[in-house]
Amino acid sequence: MKFTLITGASSGIGLAYAEQFAAKGENVIVVSNQKERNEEVASDLKHRFNIEAIALYADLSKADSAEQIYAWCKERDIEVSTLVSNAGILQFGMFLHTKPSMAEFITNLHCVTPSKLCRLFGEEMCSRGEGRILIMSSMTAWTPYITVSYYAATKAYLKSFAQSLWYEFRPYGVTVTTVFPGAVDTPLYSLDVKQRKWLRAFGVMMSADKLAKAGIRALERGRRTATPGLFTKIAVGACRLLPAHGLLPVLKIPAIKRILEKL
Repeated sequence: MKFTLITGASSGIGLAYAEQFAAKGENVIVVSNQKERNEEVASDLKHRFNIEAIALYADLSKADSAEQIYAWCKERDIEVSTLVSNAGILQFGMFLHTKPSMAEFITNLHCVTPSKLCRLFGEEMCSRGEGRILIMSSMTAWTPYITVSYYAATKAYLKSFAQSLWYEFRPYGVTVTTVFPGAVDTPLYSLDVKQRKWLRAFGVMMSADKLAKAGIRALERGRRTATPGLFTKIAVGACRLLPAHGLLPVLKIPAIKRILEKL
């Protein structure tokens, strides 16, 4: 039986992807490290959309999680026709204020596990001559971002990795789409209702549903990349033109320096 496997599918963007794929009649595997929530989401999708939905617990920050997920699918004779690598974490803070353990945690979550999932499921897709992979990167992949050094660097890895796969997998009939979102209205941001509403109204922040819709549209069209939202497109364009040392004058502003010292 064919399934769409989505990592980080128990909440936020991943949940939006799961709901929209299910609405299209696709069977879904809900993967995250929230066991009870996975089961709730899978049950809800099954009843709302009359599809098969399976909950799979996995700690994607563990270096061997991809192998475990792949083995689990093989044991059940599940064909992953679409892989959505979405799971991620955003933590603000100056580099010297972050725990050393964060290096291993976030690189496994953002780089190691997605790379292995693409390798394992990608080989089967290429052998079948069909398949789709969607990888969630970020607008931060285009230039160095202070206070999110681990996050931006790992998203830059995904940018390069996914676009390399697009060229390699294309001859086999497998598409690889990389999505570069800006700020998305999810629990990753500690903002109140008014702030979220204001940011969405001005296009600075996008809803998870709108982002997922744009990502799926790009995936279905076989596009190599997608940067949803006008504000995000402008921001990415500016980041690509602005040299890294262009941040130096900004960092010298007294108000900015005071804020950074607290992070």
